[in-house]
Amino acid sequence: MFKSIIFALVGLLIFSFGCCDDIRVDLDPLSDEFIDHINSIQYYWSAGRNFHKNTPMSYLKGLMGVHESNAHYPKLEQLVSYTDTPTDLPENFDAREHWPNCPTIREVRDQGSCGSCWAFGAVEAMSDRVCIHSKGAKNFHFSAENLVSCCRTCGFGCNGGFPGAAWHYWKTKGIVSGGPYGSKMGCIPYEIAPCEHHVNGTRGPCKEGGKTPACVKKCEDGYKVPYAQDLHRGKSAYSLGNDVDQIRQEIYTNGPVEGAFTVYEDFIAYRAGVYKHVAGKALGGHAIRILGWGVQNGEIPYWLVANSWNSDWGSDGFFKILRGSDECGIEGQINAGLPA
Repeated sequence: MFKSIIFALVGLLIFSFGCCDDIRVDLDPLSDEFIDHINSIQYYWSAGRNFHKNTPMSYLKGLMGVHESNAHYPKLEQLVSYTDTPTDLPENFDAREHWPNCPTIREVRDQGSCGSCWAFGAVEAMSDRVCIHSKGAKNFHFSAENLVSCCRTCGFGCNGGFPGAAWHYWKTKGIVSGGPYGSKMGCIPYEIAPCEHHVNGTRGPCKEGGKTPACVKKCEDGYKVPYAQDLHRGKSAYSLGNDVDQIRQEIYTNGPVEGAFTVYEDFIAYRAGVYKHVAGKALGGHAIRILGWGVQNGEIPYWLVANSWNSDWGSDGFFKILRGSDECGIEGQINAGLPA
């Protein structure tokens, strides 16, 4: 624990000199000038183009699907606490390497034009944990579509939701299987198409305002398992406190967790390195999957995180964010659970 505190303090000191006082809000966040500005005021993460210059800001804000009232949403009843947290947690940990027989841990999903990140972060971690707790014997790809469209208590579908409610729904109601858009995989695959962010490819252009799909409690034609039989429930659902070692111990013991944080305009341009907010205005709350941690260049502690904006964004769909200072609220909104 002492070692992790030292790393966090070092990281904060490094970032505090010469890189965090210039919070520019007067530049177009999709302009080359804004990207150049980010790269000119700090050296610990690099910015680049992830979205077309003409991408509507309303589309980007729409990706932030953690509802603005999430901070007031009641914590899950069971608050996990590791009273005997070991002091020998590794300096670097990557769930993809630790559990190589669980393919969902390496997956980057795409929420499309829908504020469904609250559901994606949850079903991604649930899928990982089913595999991890079966020691690689069981792979179940939980359907984001099923959760987004059918959980009425989780919020407002594509217009935002509550990550904690997603885990509670998994425990009480269950979620069926479902792969990505066009995959024909599982009971209910995702029906919202991915879009092309910044490269010329096969995806369509990013459009604002994805509509929440209708809740259909029936598996697609060709899937041989009945809907009710395909429902998988969790044994438990819980929140974790804002404690770096507690969160690390949870990931190390049980697998990736869902987290949430405030996204600022500079995050949109993240390409590599350890992110810390240095420029731009807040866009909204965003949910993600945290799958590990590490230390960059022996001095900057970070969380390793999977985003849900497809593999074209960031570092092949993943990013690192400063660990130990609750950067953008990343350590204060952690939810998880155990499979039945």
